[in-house]
Formats: sequence, structure tokens, C-alpha cells
Amino acid sequence: MSDLIVIGYDDEYKAEEVRLALAKLQVEHLIEMEDAAVVVKDEKGKVKLKQAINLTSSGAVSGGFWGLLIGILFFNPLLGAAVGAASGALAGALSDIGVDDNFMRELGETMCPGSSALFVLVKKVTPDKVLADVSKYGGKVLRTSLSQDEESQLQAVLDHHGLLDGVPAAE
Repeated sequence: MSDLIVIGYDDEYKAEEVRLALAKLQVEHLIEMEDAAVVVKDEKGKVKLKQAINLTSSGAVSGGFWGLLIGILFFNPLLGAAVGAASGALAGALSDIGVDDNFMRELGETMCPGSSALFVLVKKVTPDKVLADVSKYGGKVLRTSLSQDEESQLQAVLDHHGLLDGVPAAE
């Protein structure tokens, strides 16, 4: 089961910066994320979602390949590729994995203009190493599925940018 963690930042670009840091940590097998998305509320108050994976375009590419392959079998590769790409794009657009888009938009509406939030679904984590890297960015815990104690510990680490005396790291 994954844990949802949402951290808000007072900067439009900070959440994306942290997501990139988490992606590097995932390559090092220190964290396994099911999903990571960023919500930005620009200075004009417009909310934008930035997904880690664009399902529409990946669906179109996959559908185009399979459509082309089937089209070759039936002697009409262009029609097969077009139909496959269209159906793949539609399937990608309709499938929603990870954090719910409506939930992200609703929370984004409550944010201050010029801010951002990072939404992460964490499957597995090595807390001490990941928190050491991520805590330097600060932030405010907006929502989690963690226990009250774990959430408080996470916020304490973020508040002090990882420099805690006598406070145990979140697990």
C-alpha cells in the first residue's frame, strides 16, 4: 500500500525541483514512487497540473505502433497506425493512475498565488537518506496518509531543513 504525501512550497518552481530530486533518488533505489505530480498556482491564480507521465501521448505512441502492426497484417498500415494512435490516445486520456486529478485541482485552488505543491504516492522508502536530501528544500505538509506522529516528524524535519537535535527521523 502506498502513502500519499502532499508538500506545499511558497515558490512556483520548488515542487518541480523536489520532484526531480526524488526521481534521482528513485534511480538510486532509495525510494519507490507510484506517482509524483506537481500543482502550480501561478501569480494570476491559474492552477496547472504537471504529471510525471503523460498518459495521452504515451497511449498514442503505443496505439500507433500496434495499429501499424495490425495495419501491415491487413495491407493498410497508414489507416491502422492512425486508428491505433487515436484509440491509444483516447485510452491514455481516460485512464487515471496515481493521485486523483480532481483532488489535486481542488487542493491547488486553496493555495496562494505563486506557489506549488508536490503530490507523491510512495510505495517504499529509505527514510533517513531520502529525508536528508529532500529536507533542504523545506516546505509545509498539506496532506498525508501517514500517522499523526509520522506526519509531525516529517513536518519537523522540513521546518528545520533536516537539522534536528533530539527529534527522531520519520519512518
